[in-house]
Amino acid sequence: MNGLHGIIFSYEKEPGLRELVEHRMPASIPFGGRYRVIDFMLSNMQNAGITDVGVVLHGNYQSLLDHVGNGKTWDMSRKYGGLRMLPPFADNRKYRSGEEFEGKMQALAGVRSYLQQIRQDYVVLADSDLIINIDLADVFAAHLQSKADITCVCTPNYRQTENATFFQLGEDNKVVKTLCGPKKPEGYHCLEIYILSKDLLLRLVDQCEAEEKISFRSDVLNGMGDQFDIRGYVFNGLAAQIRTVKEYYDRSMDMLDPRVYRELSTAAHPIRAKEDDETPTYIAPESSCTNTLVADGCIIEGTVENSVIFPGVKVAKGAVVRNSILFKNASVEENAEVSYVIADKNVQIRRGSHLNGHENYPMAISKNSVI
Repeated sequence: MNGLHGIIFSYEKEPGLRELVEHRMPASIPFGGRYRVIDFMLSNMQNAGITDVGVVLHGNYQSLLDHVGNGKTWDMSRKYGGLRMLPPFADNRKYRSGEEFEGKMQALAGVRSYLQQIRQDYVVLADSDLIINIDLADVFAAHLQSKADITCVCTPNYRQTENATFFQLGEDNKVVKTLCGPKKPEGYHCLEIYILSKDLLLRLVDQCEAEEKISFRSDVLNGMGDQFDIRGYVFNGLAAQIRTVKEYYDRSMDMLDPRVYRELSTAAHPIRAKEDDETPTYIAPESSCTNTLVADGCIIEGTVENSVIFPGVKVAKGAVVRNSILFKNASVEENAEVSYVIADKNVQIRRGSHLNGHENYPMAISKNSVI
């Protein structure tokens, strides 16, 4: 889509994600057996025909760089435009190199020269920790038709997320009130996807920098809401933000529902993921594997139930895995049992071990751990 440019914000650590972000950013957390969280937003943009995307980096982003690469997976490896990785405050001498941004407007001020060079007339801003399959071309068409200054994607299907934003919508979906982090949810849950013109974005960045304002939600949508025509685009499909280990676990378990899986990755709007080039998975005749997502390159010789298994996982004979998520190259040795566990990459669960989390507090095991 020649008229729309993508900006994705990749935050560093969400405290609620605990062990899952010790070695990576939330954007690069594995999800659904084959994806990383950022794959969803990159695929949404690619499906809408958006060819130029900037990813504003934050904190420890090496894992994200390794995963995204040059953007070839999403057809964004191009001589002109394409995918650009933007370190925080790359061109702003006001901040120290490597310092982390505290809000979207502060981050955008740090990469203002990049914004100035955008070739498109409109920009879509989005977070990287959103699990969603949305037609951004339709959102853009609605924005142009309404002639709004800012269009905000929101949903009536609220799921518990800390520090969420809610809108009250009036006639023609006009935002009449913005609630940032309310104690009681009210109205439509903001999904942190916004469309506005490049010129307006630059004006907002300059104004917020001059007034030392850092937040798009509280300082722009709430603080300047009466100055602009802000409209809501109501999305009724599946959407989830990943901010805690419990949210990650619940949304991962949702993927075991065929209806959810089909909605999040359709033939018309596929979610693309980096290829691993793994060998086919081997499931032994005497093993049991039920209601489970199993990626390529696994060896299943034990019992696996209601779980999500990433590439290269090994479950030995006599081992039992229930209601768990095993990241790439994790292994469960003979006669070990795990339940309600999230095992990060290369975790080894030794012979005879018994690990039991709880549905409301799953046990997360750090990368490369030996238990």
